Amino acid sequence: MSNDRAIRRLLAWPRAHLANLPTPLIPAGRLAAELGAADILVKMDAETGFGLGGNKVRKLEFELAPDRVRDKTCLITAGGPQSNHCRVTAAFAARSGLRCILVMQAPEPERPTGNALLHRLFGAEIRTVADREARAPGMAAAAADIERQGGRPLIVPIGASTGLGCLGYAIAALELTEQLDDLGPPPHRTVVFVASSSCGTLAGLALGMSLLGRDDVELVGVSADLRSDELCDRTLQLATEGADLLEWAGPATSTGIVAVDSQVGDGYGIPTDASNEATDLFGRLEGLVLDPTYTAKAGAGMIDWIRERGTSSGERIVFLHTGGHPGLLA
Repeated sequence: MSNDRAIRRLLAWPRAHLANLPTPLIPAGRLAAELGAADILVKMDAETGFGLGGNKVRKLEFELAPDRVRDKTCLITAGGPQSNHCRVTAAFAARSGLRCILVMQAPEPERPTGNALLHRLFGAEIRTVADREARAPGMAAAAADIERQGGRPLIVPIGASTGLGCLGYAIAALELTEQLDDLGPPPHRTVVFVASSSCGTLAGLALGMSLLGRDDVELVGVSADLRSDELCDRTLQLATEGADLLEWAGPATSTGIVAVDSQVGDGYGIPTDASNEATDLFGRLEGLVLDPTYTAKAGAGMIDWIRERGTSSGERIVFLHTGGHPGLLA
Protein backbone atom coordinates (compact mmCIF):
# COMPACT_ATOMS: atom_id res chain seq x y z
CA MET A 1 0.00 0.00 0.00
CA SER A 2 1.29 3.47 -0.87
CA ASN A 3 1.96 6.13 1.75
CA ASP A 4 -1.04 8.16 0.59
CA ARG A 5 -3.39 5.19 0.77
CA ALA A 6 -2.07 4.29 4.23
CA ILE A 7 -2.67 7.85 5.43
CA ARG A 8 -6.24 7.76 4.07
CA ARG A 9 -6.77 4.45 5.87
CA LEU A 10 -5.40 6.00 9.07
CA LEU A 11 -7.70 9.02 8.87
CA ALA A 12 -10.73 6.83 8.18
CA TRP A 13 -10.03 4.40 11.06
CA PRO A 14 -12.96 4.13 13.55
CA ARG A 15 -12.33 6.01 16.76
CA ALA A 16 -14.06 7.72 19.64
CA HIS A 17 -13.76 11.46 19.12
CA LEU A 18 -12.79 12.57 22.62
CA ALA A 19 -9.96 15.06 22.18
CA ASN A 20 -10.16 18.76 21.44
CA LEU A 21 -8.07 18.90 18.27
CA PRO A 22 -5.85 20.29 16.99
CA THR A 23 -4.02 21.06 20.20
CA PRO A 24 -2.16 24.38 20.16
CA LEU A 25 1.46 24.77 19.10
CA ILE A 26 2.76 27.72 21.10
CA PRO A 27 6.09 29.58 21.23
CA ALA A 28 8.20 29.36 24.39
CA GLY A 29 10.31 32.45 23.80
CA ARG A 30 11.26 33.16 27.40
CA LEU A 31 12.40 29.57 27.93
CA ALA A 32 14.36 29.70 24.66
CA ALA A 33 16.08 32.92 25.75
CA GLU A 34 16.96 31.40 29.13
CA LEU A 35 18.54 28.37 27.47
CA GLY A 36 20.14 30.24 24.57
CA ALA A 37 18.10 28.27 22.04
CA ALA A 38 17.16 29.60 18.63
CA ASP A 39 13.52 28.50 18.75
CA ILE A 40 11.43 26.42 21.18
CA LEU A 41 7.78 25.53 20.55
CA VAL A 42 5.44 23.55 22.82
CA LYS A 43 2.82 21.19 21.37
CA MET A 44 0.10 21.35 24.03
CA ASP A 45 -1.30 17.83 24.20
CA ALA A 46 -1.87 18.60 27.87
CA GLU A 47 -4.94 20.35 26.45
CA THR A 48 -6.64 17.43 24.69
CA GLY A 49 -9.37 18.14 27.21
CA PHE A 50 -11.23 14.93 27.95
CA GLY A 51 -10.84 13.69 31.54
CA LEU A 52 -8.32 16.51 32.18
CA GLY A 53 -6.46 15.76 28.97
CA GLY A 54 -2.99 14.49 28.16
CA ASN A 55 -1.58 12.09 25.60
CA LYS A 56 -3.66 9.10 26.72
CA VAL A 57 -6.77 10.66 25.17
CA ARG A 58 -5.48 10.33 21.61
CA LYS A 59 -4.52 6.67 22.11
CA LEU A 60 -7.74 5.73 23.87
CA GLU A 61 -9.77 7.18 21.00
CA PHE A 62 -8.65 4.10 19.06
CA GLU A 63 -8.67 1.51 21.86
CA LEU A 64 -12.18 2.64 22.88
CA ALA A 65 -13.63 3.07 19.40
CA PRO A 66 -17.42 2.54 19.12
CA ASP A 67 -17.07 -0.89 17.50
CA ARG A 68 -14.82 -2.07 20.36
CA VAL A 69 -17.05 -1.01 23.26
CA ARG A 70 -20.51 -1.41 21.70
CA ASP A 71 -21.53 -4.56 23.61
CA LYS A 72 -19.29 -4.15 26.68
CA THR A 73 -20.46 -3.54 30.23
CA CYS A 74 -17.15 -3.01 32.03
CA LEU A 75 -13.75 -1.54 31.20
CA ILE A 76 -10.74 -3.00 32.99
CA THR A 77 -7.24 -1.57 32.96
CA ALA A 78 -4.26 -1.12 35.25
CA GLY A 79 -1.52 1.25 36.28
CA GLY A 80 0.21 2.93 39.18
CA PRO A 81 -1.64 4.93 41.84
CA GLN A 82 -1.15 8.14 39.81
CA SER A 83 -1.89 6.65 36.38
CA ASN A 84 -2.99 9.16 33.73
CA HIS A 85 -4.17 6.29 31.55
CA CYS A 86 -6.44 4.99 34.32
CA ARG A 87 -7.83 8.50 34.83
CA VAL A 88 -8.91 8.88 31.21
CA THR A 89 -10.23 5.30 30.98
CA ALA A 90 -12.35 5.85 34.11
CA ALA A 91 -13.65 9.15 32.72
CA PHE A 92 -14.68 7.41 29.48
CA ALA A 93 -16.47 4.68 31.44
CA ALA A 94 -18.33 7.30 33.49
CA ARG A 95 -19.47 9.18 30.39
CA SER A 96 -20.49 5.95 28.65
CA GLY A 97 -22.38 4.44 31.59
CA LEU A 98 -19.96 1.54 31.91
CA ARG A 99 -18.54 -0.07 34.99
CA CYS A 100 -14.78 0.43 35.42
CA ILE A 101 -12.27 -1.64 37.37
CA LEU A 102 -8.75 -0.29 37.87
CA VAL A 103 -6.07 -2.73 38.99
CA MET A 104 -3.56 -0.57 40.84
CA GLN A 105 -0.21 -1.62 42.17
CA ALA A 106 0.44 -1.04 45.87
CA PRO A 107 0.60 0.97 47.97
CA GLU A 108 -2.96 2.25 47.98
CA PRO A 109 -2.95 5.84 49.23
CA GLU A 110 -4.46 6.47 52.66
CA ARG A 111 -5.86 9.78 51.42
CA PRO A 112 -6.25 9.79 47.62
CA THR A 113 -4.93 12.91 45.88
CA GLY A 114 -4.13 13.85 42.28
CA ASN A 115 -5.03 11.13 39.79
CA ALA A 116 -5.84 8.67 42.59
CA LEU A 117 -8.61 11.03 43.70
CA LEU A 118 -9.88 11.41 40.13
CA HIS A 119 -10.02 7.62 39.62
CA ARG A 120 -12.49 7.45 42.49
CA LEU A 121 -14.33 10.62 41.49
CA PHE A 122 -15.06 9.01 38.10
CA GLY A 123 -16.60 6.02 39.90
CA ALA A 124 -13.94 3.39 39.27
CA GLU A 125 -13.65 0.31 41.46
CA ILE A 126 -10.06 0.04 42.72
CA ARG A 127 -8.38 -3.34 43.15
CA THR A 128 -4.88 -3.22 44.62
CA VAL A 129 -2.18 -5.75 43.73
CA ALA A 130 1.32 -6.19 45.13
CA ASP A 131 3.46 -4.98 42.23
CA ARG A 132 3.69 -4.27 38.49
CA GLU A 133 4.00 -7.96 37.64
CA ALA A 134 0.66 -8.69 39.34
CA ARG A 135 -1.30 -6.20 37.23
CA ALA A 136 -1.90 -8.41 34.18
CA PRO A 137 -3.12 -11.39 36.27
CA GLY A 138 -5.23 -8.93 38.27
CA MET A 139 -6.92 -7.68 35.11
CA ALA A 140 -7.58 -11.24 33.94
CA ALA A 141 -9.10 -12.11 37.32
CA ALA A 142 -11.31 -9.02 37.21
CA ALA A 143 -12.50 -9.95 33.71
CA ALA A 144 -13.32 -13.46 34.88
CA ASP A 145 -15.35 -12.01 37.78
CA ILE A 146 -17.36 -9.82 35.40
CA GLU A 147 -18.06 -12.76 33.08
CA ARG A 148 -19.24 -14.90 36.01
CA GLN A 149 -21.67 -12.10 36.85
CA GLY A 150 -23.02 -12.18 33.29
CA GLY A 151 -21.19 -9.03 32.15
CA ARG A 152 -19.01 -8.39 29.13
CA PRO A 153 -15.60 -6.95 30.03
CA LEU A 154 -13.05 -5.22 27.84
CA ILE A 155 -9.45 -5.25 29.05
CA VAL A 156 -7.80 -2.02 27.93
CA PRO A 157 -4.02 -2.52 27.52
CA ILE A 158 -1.88 -0.59 30.00
CA GLY A 159 -1.15 2.88 28.69
CA ALA A 160 -3.15 2.10 25.53
CA SER A 161 0.33 1.53 24.11
CA THR A 162 -0.43 -0.92 21.32
CA GLY A 163 -0.18 -0.88 17.56
CA LEU A 164 -3.79 0.27 17.55
CA GLY A 165 -3.33 2.92 20.23
CA CYS A 166 -0.25 4.36 18.55
CA LEU A 167 -2.40 5.34 15.55
CA GLY A 168 -3.54 8.27 17.68
CA TYR A 169 -0.04 9.69 17.56
CA ALA A 170 0.42 8.89 13.89
CA ILE A 171 -2.46 11.33 13.38
CA ALA A 172 -0.80 13.73 15.84
CA ALA A 173 2.32 13.66 13.64
CA LEU A 174 0.23 14.76 10.66
CA GLU A 175 -1.30 17.52 12.78
CA LEU A 176 2.05 18.72 14.12
CA THR A 177 3.79 18.85 10.74
CA GLU A 178 0.91 20.83 9.26
CA GLN A 179 1.21 23.34 12.11
CA LEU A 180 4.97 23.57 11.67
CA ASP A 181 4.70 24.06 7.92
CA ASP A 182 2.16 26.84 8.46
CA LEU A 183 4.86 28.79 10.29
CA GLY A 184 6.72 29.32 7.04
CA PRO A 185 9.75 27.79 5.35
CA PRO A 186 11.03 25.04 7.66
CA PRO A 187 14.57 24.98 9.09
CA HIS A 188 16.87 22.19 8.06
CA ARG A 189 15.95 20.17 11.16
CA THR A 190 13.20 19.97 13.78
CA VAL A 191 13.90 18.07 17.00
CA VAL A 192 10.83 16.85 18.93
CA PHE A 193 11.21 15.88 22.60
CA VAL A 194 8.62 13.58 24.18
CA ALA A 195 8.35 11.63 27.43
CA SER A 196 8.49 7.86 26.86
CA SER A 197 7.70 4.82 28.99
CA SER A 198 5.21 2.41 27.42
CA CYS A 199 6.30 3.95 24.07
CA GLY A 200 2.94 4.29 22.31
CA THR A 201 3.28 8.04 21.86
CA LEU A 202 6.80 7.87 20.43
CA ALA A 203 5.86 4.91 18.21
CA GLY A 204 2.89 6.74 16.76
CA LEU A 205 4.97 9.82 16.03
CA ALA A 206 7.59 7.66 14.35
CA LEU A 207 4.95 5.94 12.23
CA GLY A 208 3.37 9.24 11.23
CA MET A 209 6.67 10.86 10.30
CA SER A 210 7.60 7.79 8.25
CA LEU A 211 4.27 7.90 6.42
CA LEU A 212 4.94 11.55 5.60
CA GLY A 213 8.55 10.94 4.63
CA ARG A 214 9.66 13.67 7.05
CA ASP A 215 13.33 12.89 7.43
CA ASP A 216 13.87 16.51 8.54
CA VAL A 217 12.22 15.67 11.88
CA GLU A 218 14.19 13.94 14.64
CA LEU A 219 12.28 12.37 17.53
CA VAL A 220 13.90 12.23 20.96
CA GLY A 221 12.17 9.92 23.43
CA VAL A 222 13.20 10.75 27.00
CA SER A 223 12.73 7.67 29.15
CA ALA A 224 10.86 7.71 32.45
CA ASP A 225 12.06 4.21 33.34
CA LEU A 226 13.39 2.04 30.48
CA ARG A 227 16.96 1.71 29.25
CA SER A 228 17.50 3.45 25.92
CA ASP A 229 17.83 0.17 24.00
CA GLU A 230 14.59 -1.17 25.52
CA LEU A 231 12.81 2.07 24.67
CA CYS A 232 14.01 1.97 21.07
CA ASP A 233 13.11 -1.70 20.59
CA ARG A 234 9.63 -1.25 22.08
CA THR A 235 9.00 1.85 19.97
CA LEU A 236 9.91 0.07 16.74
CA GLN A 237 7.77 -2.94 17.69
CA LEU A 238 4.68 -0.79 18.24
CA ALA A 239 5.31 1.34 15.14
CA THR A 240 5.56 -1.83 13.07
CA GLU A 241 2.31 -3.16 14.56
CA GLY A 242 0.63 0.12 13.67
CA ALA A 243 2.01 -0.01 10.14
CA ASP A 244 0.68 -3.56 9.77
CA LEU A 245 -2.81 -2.38 10.74
CA LEU A 246 -2.58 0.20 7.97
CA GLU A 247 -1.33 -2.49 5.57
CA TRP A 248 1.74 -0.36 4.96
CA ALA A 249 5.17 -1.91 4.58
CA GLY A 250 7.04 1.09 5.89
CA PRO A 251 10.63 1.11 7.11
CA ALA A 252 11.00 -0.62 10.47
CA THR A 253 14.23 1.16 11.42
CA SER A 254 15.36 3.49 14.16
CA THR A 255 16.21 6.24 11.67
CA GLY A 256 15.03 9.59 13.04
CA ILE A 257 14.59 8.28 16.61
CA VAL A 258 16.92 8.97 19.53
CA ALA A 259 16.27 7.23 22.86
CA VAL A 260 17.60 8.98 25.98
CA ASP A 261 17.72 7.34 29.43
CA SER A 262 19.90 9.90 31.24
CA GLN A 263 16.94 11.39 33.15
CA VAL A 264 15.57 8.24 34.81
CA GLY A 265 17.40 8.92 38.07
CA ASP A 266 16.34 6.63 40.91
CA GLY A 267 13.40 5.27 38.93
CA TYR A 268 9.88 5.72 37.67
CA GLY A 269 7.97 8.55 39.29
CA ILE A 270 10.91 9.68 41.45
CA PRO A 271 11.89 13.32 40.78
CA THR A 272 15.48 14.36 40.18
CA ASP A 273 17.26 17.67 40.65
CA ALA A 274 17.14 18.13 36.87
CA SER A 275 13.41 17.38 36.62
CA ASN A 276 12.71 19.77 39.50
CA GLU A 277 14.66 22.46 37.65
CA ALA A 278 12.64 21.78 34.48
CA THR A 279 9.40 22.10 36.44
CA ASP A 280 10.57 25.44 37.83
CA LEU A 281 11.72 26.84 34.45
CA PHE A 282 8.59 25.82 32.54
CA GLY A 283 6.36 27.19 35.29
CA ARG A 284 8.21 30.41 36.05
CA LEU A 285 9.04 31.37 32.46
CA GLU A 286 6.08 30.02 30.46
CA GLY A 287 3.24 29.34 32.91
CA LEU A 288 3.29 25.65 31.95
CA VAL A 289 2.77 22.84 34.46
CA LEU A 290 4.89 19.69 34.21
CA ASP A 291 4.28 16.45 36.09
CA PRO A 292 6.99 14.67 38.12
CA THR A 293 6.75 11.29 36.37
CA TYR A 294 6.87 12.11 32.66
CA THR A 295 6.98 15.68 31.39
CA ALA A 296 9.40 17.02 34.00
CA LYS A 297 11.94 14.38 33.02
CA ALA A 298 11.30 15.00 29.33
CA GLY A 299 11.79 18.71 29.96
CA ALA A 300 15.04 17.94 31.77
CA GLY A 301 16.16 15.87 28.79
CA MET A 302 15.44 18.74 26.42
CA ILE A 303 17.25 21.25 28.64
CA ASP A 304 20.29 18.97 28.94
CA TRP A 305 20.33 18.43 25.15
CA ILE A 306 20.31 22.18 24.46
CA ARG A 307 22.97 22.94 27.06
CA GLU A 308 25.26 20.16 25.86
CA ARG A 309 24.82 20.57 22.11
CA GLY A 310 23.44 24.04 21.62
CA THR A 311 21.09 24.89 18.76
CA SER A 312 21.63 26.66 15.46
CA SER A 313 19.50 29.13 13.52
CA GLY A 314 18.59 26.24 11.23
CA GLU A 315 17.22 24.08 14.03
CA ARG A 316 13.84 24.19 15.72
CA ILE A 317 13.02 22.54 19.06
CA VAL A 318 9.53 21.19 19.83
CA PHE A 319 8.51 19.96 23.27
CA LEU A 320 5.49 17.66 23.09
CA HIS A 321 3.68 18.32 26.37
CA THR A 322 1.89 15.06 27.14
CA GLY A 323 0.04 16.38 30.20
CA GLY A 324 -0.25 14.56 33.52
CA HIS A 325 -0.49 17.66 35.70
CA PRO A 326 -2.79 16.01 38.32
CA GLY A 327 0.27 14.01 39.38
CA LEU A 328 1.94 17.22 40.53
CA LEU A 329 -0.86 17.61 43.09
CA ALA A 330 -0.42 14.14 44.59
